[in-house]
This record gives sequence, structure tokens and C-alpha cells, in this order.
Amino acid sequence: MKFFIDTANLDEIREAYDMGVLDGVTTNPSLMAKEGITGDAKIKAHYKAICDIVDNNVSAEVIATDYEGMMKEGRELAKLDDKIVVKIPMIKDGVKAIKQFSAEGIRTNCTLVFSSGQALLAAKAGASYVSPFIGRLDDISTDGLTLIEDIIRIYDNYAYETEVLAASVRHTMHLIECANMGADVVTCPLKVITGLLKHPLTDSGLAQFLADHKKGNQ
Repeated sequence: MKFFIDTANLDEIREAYDMGVLDGVTTNPSLMAKEGITGDAKIKAHYKAICDIVDNNVSAEVIATDYEGMMKEGRELAKLDDKIVVKIPMIKDGVKAIKQFSAEGIRTNCTLVFSSGQALLAAKAGASYVSPFIGRLDDISTDGLTLIEDIIRIYDNYAYETEVLAASVRHTMHLIECANMGADVVTCPLKVITGLLKHPLTDSGLAQFLADHKKGNQ
């Protein structure tokens, strides 16, 4: 499973990368705004700064919602760095854009996916990644993890190469369940990744080891 961090914060990206477990980064306009990154030039410079930290897979989202606009923005983003994956919304013109980007050899991440039918369209169009949003489905009393399971089954049925990128992951159990199901990628906040480190028996065991060492080496 690949671990992506869902943030535009450079310090968090560096921390996850320095752990040695980071495979990529996902961002969106909301995350950029949270970091105070506004204006086309600053946003593109920030994407480039992210690319300078990680080895690959930086999802950069288009703002346009029409085909021509998405193609223009996507091509500009792809030119920033070979690590860029153009993030496209799951709308009709988005599917059309994904098909063309695929033909041009530009990787894409189809975002805002909430149904297996949408995921099927994204795969048919040639998306590199499809991003089903687990947490947002949970918010409306729908099991987001069931959607991950359904998409994986459909893709396996037809040997689609599109990778399932579980998004809107809120906590460690979301991540573990996605791993159990065989999701290709999970993207989440830093706290979810570092949350995997925690176990009370690890803490108590280490404390005991150190205490015993101290007794024998005074």
C-alpha cells in the first residue's frame, strides 16, 4: 500500500517523508487556502516546492469545471514537474479530460468519487488513480469502506489498471480497513500515519526495558 499525505503544509510533508514511509502528496484548493497559498503563481510555486521534497505522486487539482479549462490548467500543472498527477473532478467534462490526458501520457487522479459507478467511469477513461471519499460518506450515514470494497472488486473483475486511492481518511482504523481490503493507496492527514505508531503495550514495554537497563547499569 502506498501512503500519501493529504496536506499542503510543507513541514508536515517533510516530517512524513523523513519517516521513510511517504509515497506521495494530495492537495486541493481548500488545503491550499488553509496554508494561505493564493494566486496562480504562488500556488504553482507551492506545488513545485512540494515536488522538491517527495520522490513522486503530487496530486495538483484543477479549478476549471469545463473541458477546455481543465485541459489548459492540467497541461500547465503537468509541465511543472514529472511528479505531478493532475487531479480532475468526477463530472462529465472531467471524464472527457481524463481520457485525453491519458492519451497524452499525463497521469490523473479522479477526485470527489462517491459511487462505484463513478469509479467505473474513471477507470474506463483511463484515470491513473480514483479517489473515493470515505469520511464524507460516513458523515451522511453511508459506509464509505463498503464503497472501497466494491470498487476494488469491480476493478479486479476487469483488470483495470486504475489504482484505488482511499481519500477522506479520518482515523487509523479507516487506514487499516483499507489495507485489509487491498486499496492501492491511502491519503490522510499526518496524524493518521503517526497514529499507527501508537500502542500502550509498546509504551509500557519500552518503559520496562529502560527501567531494567537502568537498574543493572548504575
